[in-house]
Amino acid sequence: MAIFANNATVLEGYLALSAVFEKGSFTPREKQIILLAASVENNCNYCAAAHSQIAKTLLRTPAEVIAAVQNNTPVPEAKLNALVNLVKELVRERGYAKEKTIQKFLAAGYKKEQVMELLLGIALKTISNYLDHFNPAPLDAAFQSEAVK
Repeated sequence: MAIFANNATVLEGYLALSAVFEKGSFTPREKQIILLAASVENNCNYCAAAHSQIAKTLLRTPAEVIAAVQNNTPVPEAKLNALVNLVKELVRERGYAKEKTIQKFLAAGYKKEQVMELLLGIALKTISNYLDHFNPAPLDAAFQSEAVK
């Protein structure tokens, strides 16, 4: 946030988008997984470590779920795996997702409207991930244990 504070407009926009994303239909754990998956796909070590730590400590997300997202391996929970796959594909393919990936997301129990909602989380993380790319923040001591290898 200290880097965002260098531009009040960007900070205000980021905080507003974050507040809107928080109001969405995904569970707190799913929201952190969305933010983590986008950060991993965007190669942002700071955000990936931060969201891993939040998911693990505050939301009691199993370590194997977080490791799978970080290491691009299948997530052991089928519903979260469908979520992660769609998020990463949307990021990687710049908004294009295969119909098969969307259908797996829906078959896992998500709703069609939630595909659009994913875009809020992806946009949120794209802003902070890209900011970190050209203005990297040192990894906080609290996040060191979750640094993506």
